Amino acid sequence: MSKMEVKTSLLDNMIGVGDMVLLEPLSEDSFIGNLKNRFDHNEIYTYIGSVVISMNPYKPLPIYTAEKVEEYRNRNFYELSPHIYALADEAYRSLRDQDKDQCILITGESGSGKTEASKFVMSYVAAVCGKGQEVNKVKEQLLQSNPVLEAFGNAKTVRNDNSSRFGKYMDIEFDFKGDPLGGVISNYLLEKSRVVKQPRGERNFHIFYQLLSGASEDTLKNLKLDRDFSKYNYLSLDSATVNGLDDAASFRTVRNAMQIVGFMEDEVQSVLELVAAVLKLGNIEFKPESRVNGFDESRVKDKNDLKEMCELLGLEQSVLERAFSFRTVEAKMEKVSTTLNVAQAYYARDALAKNLYSRLFSWLVNRINESIKAQTKVRKKVMGVLDIYGFEIFEDNSFEQFIINYCNEKLQQIFIELTLREEQEEYVREGIEWTNIEYFNNAIICDLIENNQNGILAMLDEECLRPGTVTDETFLDKLNTVCAEHQHFESRQSKNSKFLTDHSLPHNCFRIQHYAGKVLYRVEGFVDKNNDLLYRDLSQAMYKANHSLIKLLFPEGNPSKVNLKRPPTAGFQFKASVGTLMKNLLTKNPNYIRCIKPNDKKAAHIFTDSLVCHQVRYLGLMENVRVRRAGYAFRQAYEPCLERYKMLCKQTWPHWRGPVRDGVEVLLTDLQVPVEEFAYGRSKIFIRNPRTLFFLEEKRRQCLEDLATLIQKIFRGWKSRRQFLLLKKSQVVVAAWYRRYAQQKKYQKIRCSALVVQSFIRGWKARKILRELKYKKRCEEAVTTIAAYWHGTQARRELKRLKEEARRKHAIAVIWAYWLGLKVRREYRKFFRANAGKKIYDFTIQRIMQKYFLGLKTTTLSMSPIDKSWPAKPYGFLEGTHQELRRIFHLWRCKKYRSKFTKEMKATYEEKLAASELFKDKKALYPSSVGQPFKGDYVELSKNPKYQKLNSLVEDKVLLADVVSKINRANGKGAPRMFLLTKNNFVLADQKTGQVKTSVPLPDLSSVSVSTQNDGFFALRVKEGATSAAKGDFLLSSDRLIEIITKLHRIGSASADRNQIKIDISDEFLVQFKQDKVCVKFIQGAPKNGNGVICKRKNNRLLEVSVPSP
Repeated sequence: MSKMEVKTSLLDNMIGVGDMVLLEPLSEDSFIGNLKNRFDHNEIYTYIGSVVISMNPYKPLPIYTAEKVEEYRNRNFYELSPHIYALADEAYRSLRDQDKDQCILITGESGSGKTEASKFVMSYVAAVCGKGQEVNKVKEQLLQSNPVLEAFGNAKTVRNDNSSRFGKYMDIEFDFKGDPLGGVISNYLLEKSRVVKQPRGERNFHIFYQLLSGASEDTLKNLKLDRDFSKYNYLSLDSATVNGLDDAASFRTVRNAMQIVGFMEDEVQSVLELVAAVLKLGNIEFKPESRVNGFDESRVKDKNDLKEMCELLGLEQSVLERAFSFRTVEAKMEKVSTTLNVAQAYYARDALAKNLYSRLFSWLVNRINESIKAQTKVRKKVMGVLDIYGFEIFEDNSFEQFIINYCNEKLQQIFIELTLREEQEEYVREGIEWTNIEYFNNAIICDLIENNQNGILAMLDEECLRPGTVTDETFLDKLNTVCAEHQHFESRQSKNSKFLTDHSLPHNCFRIQHYAGKVLYRVEGFVDKNNDLLYRDLSQAMYKANHSLIKLLFPEGNPSKVNLKRPPTAGFQFKASVGTLMKNLLTKNPNYIRCIKPNDKKAAHIFTDSLVCHQVRYLGLMENVRVRRAGYAFRQAYEPCLERYKMLCKQTWPHWRGPVRDGVEVLLTDLQVPVEEFAYGRSKIFIRNPRTLFFLEEKRRQCLEDLATLIQKIFRGWKSRRQFLLLKKSQVVVAAWYRRYAQQKKYQKIRCSALVVQSFIRGWKARKILRELKYKKRCEEAVTTIAAYWHGTQARRELKRLKEEARRKHAIAVIWAYWLGLKVRREYRKFFRANAGKKIYDFTIQRIMQKYFLGLKTTTLSMSPIDKSWPAKPYGFLEGTHQELRRIFHLWRCKKYRSKFTKEMKATYEEKLAASELFKDKKALYPSSVGQPFKGDYVELSKNPKYQKLNSLVEDKVLLADVVSKINRANGKGAPRMFLLTKNNFVLADQKTGQVKTSVPLPDLSSVSVSTQNDGFFALRVKEGATSAAKGDFLLSSDRLIEIITKLHRIGSASADRNQIKIDISDEFLVQFKQDKVCVKFIQGAPKNGNGVICKRKNNRLLEVSVPSP
């Protein structure tokens, strides 16, 4: 940047204070007030030295455009207003130019915008680093890894609609030019308990809802899933849909991102199958079953979900079912198998679901690492981005909060150490005298948690591994014994008597005084969550699955590699991973982003002081400011300092010709700044108190006002002189142009006069020649006219003569013709009188027939076969012809109507015709059925999910499905039953449950009996000695009796290997009920109480059916 280029600064147009180190006076209230003032003006970023405070605006802001990226590119950290791009650019340039590995630590509680901040950092680095096809591919893969991890690791919580439920650390690797080569992702503590249970108002992980909302129907069918969230026990329904989240669009984004990252199509399908298996696993329920030895054993209630899950995983159903019912314990050479009760079975199911999803997530991270890792083995520069949980204090804090807060204690420890170390190194580098800064060292709290001998995690592991009865209460007793005297540990049952009467401390809890405040932990679940046990039977069952991923996820299930050693606890694994992370961070130059949530409503423009104050305290921001201000509050390189304040001294204004440090010394000496307020470093000026900086800024503001006035005065004089010279030059130009214009007007006037005279002369000459030519033309026309008139007179005389001669010749011919005609008529008069009548008659008849047929052609006739209208005959002698034409036309339109029939219509009419042959004039119910089409399936058996199981049990195609009433011989009342008719049998099933009650082969039916009345009763008689004759005949009632019996009769007629079913129509017939025969008698009577057909038992041998009179 050239010296003449205008620079802006952190201090220009500042709303509030852009750097908290410069805040005067410094207090918690002024700190919160400054954040609120900047937040109200959409200034969401504030500095504490090199630390960036980020407020979540809960709305999009136009500060992340490509123009903003270019604005902050290669600019000094304090040169522009605070922005996350400034920190990202500082870290990237330090990595590229100074060969220093960097790490960006993003912390804050859920909903504070940590994930978005990490995206902005990565997008900025991707935008400013090199270009090229290979480089762009690497950048795209790094950026597209975020949607995949968010889908599987993020969820909707009460605090955040897209909350990261895992910690993520990404190392981005660069070459010597600063171009990205690849990356490595590490994940920490996935909240896998969310898979099986979610708090009220929260959701499971996004991928479950995205899969059900965005997958195609074919994909869901292949995964054996339904789009309805309510069908899955692991999905909470009160927050299934979230405003602002389009799950279907997100699913398409995730599929596209997985493709860009490098997932193969079969890998994507395998991942989706495991997600579907977790959903199916949650629907498996158990019931108790007593054994002979008196112990309860669990059994799977409905095996349909278990069957579908096993089909997805390629696993035998019996293997997994046994793993849910039994547990095998191995000790040295012995194996003991015990049964699981219902509670233990549900625990095993949930443990399997959590482990399956957690291991799938870890596999995804490793698979992404394979795709994005650097392919070259040259030395790499590394930039790490840490996005991890913030400090958590809930009403009910458990093992997860304890682990998260332990991680934040370690991060706070490294934050203080690295901040002080960086401060000290800068003072030493610049040659500034350093005084030690006192601060709270939280190492004592970290030691309380992680000490290998007496630490809480060590005691928890010891309690989990010891034999005997282990409970959360025994763990708390151990803590009360070992940690009672620790100043940061509080428990009501400890030896320390001061907590005995503390009623805010329940008996089953302990309290730790963290750097961010006191947190109360409930010990319930600590031991189980630390053990995180998955029964070996389930691991071995999963290993037997014929699935490409399952064997990789459960390697301990391999029977050839049985390891009796107890797996490490969750606390031990997390402690080791945090230790590795801390060692990694200590090797890099740290950059901090502290994220703050302004309110709990996830709404824009709302700033809750108490909530922000709580976060400021536990993030240690005030302590950070005090550490920064303990030395020198502000420091700046000599050149930008002199460039900014040189107008305050006459010796440095407008240009300083010597060394820039000498110029700054001259400037501060001239302003009489006290010597104790600043110090000179090798390349920077250090200012101790913010008041000194504000004094310089105020003097600069006043000087700029004076300079602005001087510039305005000089500009106005220059502008006035320029205006005068312009007017003078304009006057000369205007005069010259006017003289030219006047001469042009005079010349135009003379020229116009000459043209007028010339035109008049030319016109006179032309008119003279025209008169001469007109006279000559009139003479020639007169001669021609006279000659024409003479020739016409001669022609008319000749024509008149010729016409007179022709008229005389024509008169002679006419007279001769009349004479010949008279002679002929006299000769043939007698013949004409003999034949004239017959010819006239024939002509008249022919004319009448022609008129009749033409009349039929113009008449519009109906094409309906049932329309009997026909035009009236005009004459009696056409009666035969009229009827024959009517018959021929009817046959023709019937043929045309039949040609439109489809196979279904033809079958329907054949059934109607068969019903007519069976019941017409025999059954009073028949006329009402004529207008009703035979549908067959009246309960939508294939579409109704209630009857899916029943539909799967029926092997043949269902020809008729309806609800009928089965008549009870004891009281004559009917019970509803599902009636299914196929080609080979009929089935009676329970209407509510769909359970099959009776299935009778059609060859076992001998006849069907019905009455002649207007009722729906019919009896299906079973042949004696048949396999289905044990229960006797069936007396049923249905409004669709005509259709049922017609279909039964047609099935018998169409089959060559069975006898046709006989139809008996009588008002009195016998029905065989098991061993007894009962007579069913139909009588006509008046309806009672508005009822229709009534069936009553008269005695043991008689059922009387009362049918209303027609």
